[in-house]
Amino acid sequence: MGGDAEARFCAGFIVASEPWITLGLTFEAALARLTDPSREVHVATVSGQIVGVLILFLDGTFKGYIQLLAVHPDWRSRGIGTRIIQFAEERIFRISPNVFLCVSSFNLEAQKFYERLGYRRVGELPDFVVNGFSEFLMRKTRGPLREFTPEK
Repeated sequence: MGGDAEARFCAGFIVASEPWITLGLTFEAALARLTDPSREVHVATVSGQIVGVLILFLDGTFKGYIQLLAVHPDWRSRGIGTRIIQFAEERIFRISPNVFLCVSSFNLEAQKFYERLGYRRVGELPDFVVNGFSEFLMRKTRGPLREFTPEK
């Protein structure tokens, strides 16, 4: 993240969009995620304008977890999300054979998007963020952990 103004801009368009409206994400919580030093944050730009943001978690059991992908509303349906996911996969597949993410049960468009990109549902977390909705754990894999050799 390039600085406070950039983080605040990203937090603003994140919390004004689904699924984060339904999930109740506040501006302060979004800003905290974007500035958390334990996360790897990437901003996508076109001609210097911020068009999307990606937060990766690269440690722990689910090394290679996409915590957040958001595309600015003015830039949706232009392939930005696909390019951001491709970037995330290139980054993650160097260190892990698996890419994980969660998608909300009510977010049907996002589920279809991830399925088109090769992600498969591997679990369900009922009432995980808010009551009445599940988060679906999705994974794209290149194979088992035991057969994987990280790039150096």
